[in-house]
Amino acid sequence: MGRMNIEEFKEADKLPLVVVLDNVRSQHNVGAVFRTADAMRIERVVLCGICCCPPNQELHKTALGAEESVNWSYYQDTIEAVKALQKEGYTVYAVEQAHDSMTLEEAAKEVQSTKVAVVLGHEVFGVQQEVVDLCTQCIEIPQYGTKHSMNVSVTAGIVMYRLSEAMRKL
Repeated sequence: MGRMNIEEFKEADKLPLVVVLDNVRSQHNVGAVFRTADAMRIERVVLCGICCCPPNQELHKTALGAEESVNWSYYQDTIEAVKALQKEGYTVYAVEQAHDSMTLEEAAKEVQSTKVAVVLGHEVFGVQQEVVDLCTQCIEIPQYGTKHSMNVSVTAGIVMYRLSEAMRKL
């Protein structure tokens, strides 16, 4: 199928998109984010707080080796990670339901020519308020059912796909 090996992936150009996981507790969710990050060829994943880090057997079950291809880093404190990304020139968005949040479609129009980081939060508590306060704005995926939240790895996949598609259209 003409897929890259890990060495080719490491050398390939990446989209200037970073996913920050703020205290995501499920090793399977973290692994799924790695796998989607590989598929979208994003720059890196930043793990913060209670997130597990590679090597980890449970993470590997869903990442299927993507934890070896995708660049990643770890910060004990998500606030430090966000500030570091901002210093590197990234516009940082929290993926969170909030007053005056923008839709994912609106965000896709804004990110086309910028370095972007998106912060996704804990499965129950979401992105820490202190982290939200540091971000440029919140991105929200419109939802039309009875539930008002989605699994964090599903949300990450939707966000990575839509933003990466917008970035590729440059």
